[in-house]
Amino acid sequence: MTVATGSDLERLAALRLAAARVPDPEIPVLTIADLGILRDVRFAADGSPEVVLTPTYSGCPATEAIRQDVLDQTRDVDPQVRVVIELAPAWTTDWITEDGRAKLRDYGIAPPRPTRTGPVPVRLGSRPTGAEMADQPARCPRCGSSDTELISQFGSTPCKSLRRCRSCAEPFDEFKSL
Repeated sequence: MTVATGSDLERLAALRLAAARVPDPEIPVLTIADLGILRDVRFAADGSPEVVLTPTYSGCPATEAIRQDVLDQTRDVDPQVRVVIELAPAWTTDWITEDGRAKLRDYGIAPPRPTRTGPVPVRLGSRPTGAEMADQPARCPRCGSSDTELISQFGSTPCKSLRRCRSCAEPFDEFKSL
């Protein structure tokens, strides 16, 4: 096992910063870091730097565009950088950062609700658990109402569904929980 030097760590940090700035091609207000698909920046066994991505799903049409955008952003830092796609563990909407969720809301897309994966803590009182929140309707990103209805399971991209707010009557996308 080799030990990384200070300059190696600085190079990895610079690569991470460059990769983290790459916007999602389908939702440009989000970066790949906001989405949680930027998984790692590391050195491979042969010593070359790698940026590790986990796409939102294995057939995501944006994966190749994201890979190229990452290469374009990071090659100035290190021309030997490679982009590695890792499908396991599978990406989940729980990896979206809080900042990313706020950006989605501000952009007019309801952020995903908590998933049912993993343990759900038992809570006393009126605060709903993650599983109960997943069953609740999406909140309208415009007026905040939870009085919403599903119009179509499929929205403008495969990652979103189309909903309508009954309070303000506005349609909106909801990022699907995975």
